[in-house]
Amino acid sequence: MGQVAGLWRHPIKSHGRESLESVTLTAGQTMPWDRVWAVAHEHSRADESAWAPCANFSIGAKAPGLMAIDAKLDPATQTVHLTHPDRPPLTVRPDEAPDALIAWAAPLMPADRAKPARVVRVPGRGMTDTDYSSVSIGNLASLRAVETAMGRPLSPRRWRLNIWLDGLPPWAEFDWIGRNLRLGGVRLEVVERIRRCRATEANPQTGQRDAPTLETLQQAWDHRDFGVYARVTEGGLVTVGDKIEVIE
Repeated sequence: MGQVAGLWRHPIKSHGRESLESVTLTAGQTMPWDRVWAVAHEHSRADESAWAPCANFSIGAKAPGLMAIDAKLDPATQTVHLTHPDRPPLTVRPDEAPDALIAWAAPLMPADRAKPARVVRVPGRGMTDTDYSSVSIGNLASLRAVETAMGRPLSPRRWRLNIWLDGLPPWAEFDWIGRNLRLGGVRLEVVERIRRCRATEANPQTGQRDAPTLETLQQAWDHRDFGVYARVTEGGLVTVGDKIEVIE
């Protein structure tokens, strides 16, 4: 039986991540405070009325430098502290000072990409890459298989997942599509595999592309999928170390 090995949230979409020891999930919702804010670029059609696809936002697939951001959220004040090896630290309340966030992130955008323009927040849901409220799950055994195929270690932070599991066979998560999982006090329905993008090629310490993750997946397994999306069907507490159960 596997167990929960890590919990992560990303308060601002593609702009940092932080690890958690435990989290309370709610049925029908994303992980609390995950991708609550998103930085819309100058050509974006996104607004605060509804979810929008990732093409509307500044993301790591287009700007690998963003992948080196770390974040620390204070939910009580809705303040985010951001760090990056090439930028001074920033403490910001995105709802109140969006221009400060945009100015801080702008130098991390390539010159040939659309410039960051607005901060978007959709009430009631995180701006995940799915048009439904999802939680993303990864398998450390699958990561180790990719590392072996590539001949080098890879940080789990490249994959920007919410929940990491361990103690399972490689790629076992792909057999869970349409099935249910029990993690601690939570039940999730596994919906689909995650098709990966170039964000995973960037080193989360430097923000430089340095690993052919997509090419490796394609050559070794004939796909570019890593991790799965799930819906929370019963809410509750999940803690690092909790056992997992696959439910028919």
